[in-house]
Amino acid sequence: MGTKVSNGRESAADVHPWFLERWSPRAFSAEPVTDAEVTAIFEAARWAPSCYGEEPWMFLYARSPAELDLFRPLLVDANRAWADRAPVLAFAFARLQFKRNEKPNRWAQFDAGAAWMSLALQAHALGLFAHAMGGIHEEKVYDALGVPRDRYEAMCAIAIGRPGDPAALPESLRERERASGRVPLAEIVHEGRFPKPER
Repeated sequence: MGTKVSNGRESAADVHPWFLERWSPRAFSAEPVTDAEVTAIFEAARWAPSCYGEEPWMFLYARSPAELDLFRPLLVDANRAWADRAPVLAFAFARLQFKRNEKPNRWAQFDAGAAWMSLALQAHALGLFAHAMGGIHEEKVYDALGVPRDRYEAMCAIAIGRPGDPAALPESLRERERASGRVPLAEIVHEGRFPKPER
């Protein structure tokens, strides 16, 4: 038994449909995201689990034309080609030291990823999409947004908005505008020891 949803995805076991319905489109509507929606998205991220409850994530986001003009050039051109239409653009950061003792937090990136997934699922619950992208000008991000690079690591940018018309995308991206599949569960989960390498 499994779960099947309208975007064509089907799981090998019964899971909540949200995990299959959530995907990362590139076609966004320019329709604004409301204050309440923005707050809810980041509130969901706030409740993600973290090592020692440190919550080592930070999000900076832009919605106004002036702020978007600052944020958008921090994306690589391939991402700007579609993400410039998103009405909200955010950057996710991981704080590199524990607040409790200033020692390096080697789980910070892992925890920031948990916050991202919480954000993405809350966006889906609101009828929005969140598309994370690693294609950023990382060195420019710190200076442009005033982030201390010795304290934080820029993890990704996130485009947030309502679904748009794929016809508005560059032709090279239109055929990719669909939910992707996943490798079989047997490739990534093993009971017991690490499997012997194939010969």
